[in-house]
Amino acid sequence: MRIRIDGSDLPGRRVGAEADALRLGNVHVGVQRKAEVVDRVPADAETATWCFEVSSREIDGMLDVGGPWVHGRPGARFLYLSWGAVSEDGFAMFRRAKLMFTDIPTEVLRAAHEGNGTLVGRVGLTDPAGGPISACVRPPGVAWTVE
Repeated sequence: MRIRIDGSDLPGRRVGAEADALRLGNVHVGVQRKAEVVDRVPADAETATWCFEVSSREIDGMLDVGGPWVHGRPGARFLYLSWGAVSEDGFAMFRRAKLMFTDIPTEVLRAAHEGNGTLVGRVGLTDPAGGPISACVRPPGVAWTVE
């Protein structure tokens, strides 16, 4: 199953001390593949897009997803968007956002599983306080469709 995450409203594009700190700290956000954060995008980018493939299968009438991008146990699977500071020493993660597969409408997930398009999650990447979005991001904070 093909997945695309479209991120908008990155926190480093805003004005204020929080955005300045993100830019000065060289903060990036990326999607987590196993323990590694890849396809990192600066916090002051206009948008962020991540595309990848996951496996999907039907087990006892329910869809389950897997692969290196997927975290959690069956029935509680999710994707991580991870925030961290990039330096010459590497990537120092300090915050993560979870996008839960259980929040995807069944008909949308099934359509993507059956190969009827790409599963697309649209998510704003700034929290109400102006910082990087974190914790469990649920609708309406993320909207899922098939394209």
